[in-house]
Amino acid sequence: MRIAALLCLVVAATARAQSPAGRIPIVIETSAGRIEAEVDSAHAPVTAANFLRYVDGKLYDAGSFFRVVTPANQPNDSVRIEVIQGGMSQAHRGDRFPAIELERTSVTGLKHVDGTLSMARGGANTATDNFFVVIGDQPSLDFGGHRNLDGQGFAAFGRVTKGMDVVRKIQAGAVNVQALVAPVTIVRVYRR
Repeated sequence: MRIAALLCLVVAATARAQSPAGRIPIVIETSAGRIEAEVDSAHAPVTAANFLRYVDGKLYDAGSFFRVVTPANQPNDSVRIEVIQGGMSQAHRGDRFPAIELERTSVTGLKHVDGTLSMARGGANTATDNFFVVIGDQPSLDFGGHRNLDGQGFAAFGRVTKGMDVVRKIQAGAVNVQALVAPVTIVRVYRR
């Protein structure tokens, strides 16, 4: 038993050592399947730290992917995007951390390409727990893009490394406008 536990620790340490500097591997287990990703703390330190404090606090556990944006369900938007959006459960809403400063893509160098993890927001400096996964390249979400009329873009902070098939499966779910009729449960999110 001790040998097996030691072997698990060695394998985990080796996996972490093989990740590029500043990239923290995570797993998002959902009722639709498993998504693996890397959080980029080197390029987006504020946003990465914010996301990871929700992860480490287990505040995404029992949350959901609840919003799906496709070209077909945004008839009044002049700039159309494709994303799935998730966040923590209603039960944890009282545990939300204060909003963070917006880390613009013009500063971080991270772009909204297929598989990017990014923070949802209304105005600048309003992001808390809600995040989204980009489907296809979405430059209108970068600084200077006009998905948000202020042109400040959204804070990209990581990318999916495995499981885009799960992301697309979630995106294909039945919607009422942009809300998933049956939200996809985030079983748990953890560092790998």
